[in-house]
Amino acid sequence: MLRRVTNSGTSGVDLNDVLLAVEKAAPVDAMKAVTRKIGASLDASWVSFLVADMSGRALVRLVHVPIGHVSGARRQDEDIALVLPFDGGPQEQALRAQRVLVEKSGDDFVVRAPVTQRGEAIGLLEVGLSVAPTAAVVQRVSRAAHTLAFVVIANRRHTDLFEWGQRTTPFTLAAEIQRRLLPPSFTCEADSFTLAAWLEPAASIGGDTFDYSLARDLLHLSVTDAVGHGVQSALTATLCVSGLRNARRRGGTLLEQAEAGNQALIDNAPERSTFVTGLLGRLDLRTGILAVVNAGHPAPLLVRDGATRPVALPVNLPFGVLRGKTYRTSQIELRPGDRLVLVTDGMLERGAAALDLPGQLEHLSTLHPRELVRVLADLVLEVAGPTGALPDDACLLVLDWHGGHGDTRHTMAGADPHRASAPASYRPLPAA
Repeated sequence: MLRRVTNSGTSGVDLNDVLLAVEKAAPVDAMKAVTRKIGASLDASWVSFLVADMSGRALVRLVHVPIGHVSGARRQDEDIALVLPFDGGPQEQALRAQRVLVEKSGDDFVVRAPVTQRGEAIGLLEVGLSVAPTAAVVQRVSRAAHTLAFVVIANRRHTDLFEWGQRTTPFTLAAEIQRRLLPPSFTCEADSFTLAAWLEPAASIGGDTFDYSLARDLLHLSVTDAVGHGVQSALTATLCVSGLRNARRRGGTLLEQAEAGNQALIDNAPERSTFVTGLLGRLDLRTGILAVVNAGHPAPLLVRDGATRPVALPVNLPFGVLRGKTYRTSQIELRPGDRLVLVTDGMLERGAAALDLPGQLEHLSTLHPRELVRVLADLVLEVAGPTGALPDDACLLVLDWHGGHGDTRHTMAGADPHRASAPASYRPLPAA
C-alpha cells in the first residue's frame, strides 16, 4: 500500500539538538549522529539516509556502522554503500515527484521524504515506524529531511564520504578535473526561475562544462565545450572556466567575462590549437532580458507556447583563437512560461542526431528541469548504441522563466511541489 500524504502542522526535530549532534561528531559521522537523533525523536524502528547517485539513475544507501556482508554493496573502511537502481518504485517516486510517501512494508510503516534544498534532490530519508504515522508525524519526518539537506551540504565540504558514496563507477583523471569545474548543485529553484543542468561524459572526456551563479538581481550562466579529449581537454576547460569565473567574481560585465575567458587561453594554453566554444548569459531577474555572448557555439533552443525553435544569435569566434578579441552581445527577451535550453554539440551530432531534441522538448514540456535533463541524458545514451559509450560529452542546461522576481517563492521542505514532475510525464518519445 503506497499513499501520498498531505501534511499539516507540528514541530519537527529539535534543531538545537541536531546542530549539537552534528558539531560533536566528525564529518564522516555527522549523518549517523543526525539520523540517530531523528530516529529517537520519532520512536522509530530504524532510520536510513540514501544519497542520490551521480548518474541520476539510482540511490545509494550509506551505512556508517559496521554490519555484516550486504549483497551488491561497496565497502570503504567501516562505511558501506548499497546501490539501489531506480525501478519506478516508491523511492524513485518520492525523489522525482518531491512528495512524502508512506508504505506498509512487513511489520513497519515506511515514511520516505525527499532530502532537498532549493530544488536540489540530494537524497532520501527513510524512517521505519511500528505504527501508522499521523499527518503530524509525517510532517515531522519531512522537516527532518529538510534539516538533513543542510547537514549534508555543510559536512560534504570536509569529507569524501558522500562523493565516494555517489560514485558507482571509477573516475579517470580527466573526469576528476572536469567534475571540479561544475557547480556544487546541478539544480536551483528561485521565485522567478528554475534551473537544472547535466553532463553525460564521453568515454574519453570531451571538456564540456556548465556553470551558473545567482546574484541579487542577476543570474549568470554558461555552457562551454573545450576542443579535444582527455586530460588536455579538461585542462583547457579549466583555464577557460576559471577565467570566466574570475572576471565574474570581480564584478565584470558579460563582455569582460568573455574577454577574460579568451585571454586565459591565449596567455596560458600550452598548444596553439586549443580553443573553447561557449554560450555565456546574464539574466536580469527584474525584466527577464537575457544578455548573451555566443562564442562559436550551437544556438540555444527556446520552448514557447508548445513549440521549439533555435534562437538565432550573432556568432563570435571561440575563446582562445584571437588575442584581444572584442565580443558582441545579443539579447533574448524571455516571457513567463518560456523554457530556454543550452546544449553542447554532443546533444546534437553523431548518434545524438537521432534524438529529435526539439520534439522531445515539446513532448516533455511538463517535466521539472531537474528531471528533464536526466531523461534527455538517458536518451542520448540510448541512441549511442549497445555499449552506451558516447563519442563526445553531452551537456545541457535548462532554464524555466516564471517571472515575478521578489519574495514570491512557495516551498515545502526545500522544493516547490507545484513545479515537481508527475510520474506519468517521464515517458519520452521513442528515439528514431
